[in-house]
Amino acid sequence: MPEIKYEIVKELGVLAESPKGWKKELKLVSWNDNEPKYDLRDWAPGHVKMGKGITLSVAELKKLKEILEGMEL
Repeated sequence: MPEIKYEIVKELGVLAESPKGWKKELKLVSWNDNEPKYDLRDWAPGHVKMGKGITLSVAELKKLKEILEGMEL
């Protein structure tokens, strides 16, 4: 399996933290030297490991924002 290369461009916020210290974080991340995308996933302390997550373009993030703003919570 090829190695995944990533660069955390900007840390935007933490949504939650588990008792083991993993944090669900929103970041701007460049994967394999590509254009940075908005990324939401769990990260181990020190960002040495990561869980499965999603990446979003600016357009996708804006659409998600519209959907969330329209929801009744």
